[in-house]
Amino acid sequence: MAVQQPRYSKEEFAQRGDDIYQNQVFPLVDAANHGKIVAIDIETKDFEIDASEIAACTRLEARHPDAQIWIVRIGSRHVRRFGGRTKKSV
Repeated sequence: MAVQQPRYSKEEFAQRGDDIYQNQVFPLVDAANHGKIVAIDIETKDFEIDASEIAACTRLEARHPDAQIWIVRIGSRHVRRFGGRTKKSV
């Protein structure tokens, strides 16, 4: 299995992914998908939605083996959170 190489700079990759999500994917998702993962092929603009990153990416790669995948969590600026969280007192 050949290792896939990125075809875009990090900045262009992120810009393309965010643009596709905001302009083409986000208007199509509903509240029931809040918190799920969107895997977007930034070249074909095809996407998959699933609760699991791996499942969404696997289905997308089955259709587009050379996909350049950008991942977004619906309703969040972050796909994952690292470290602890402190609770705010009211």
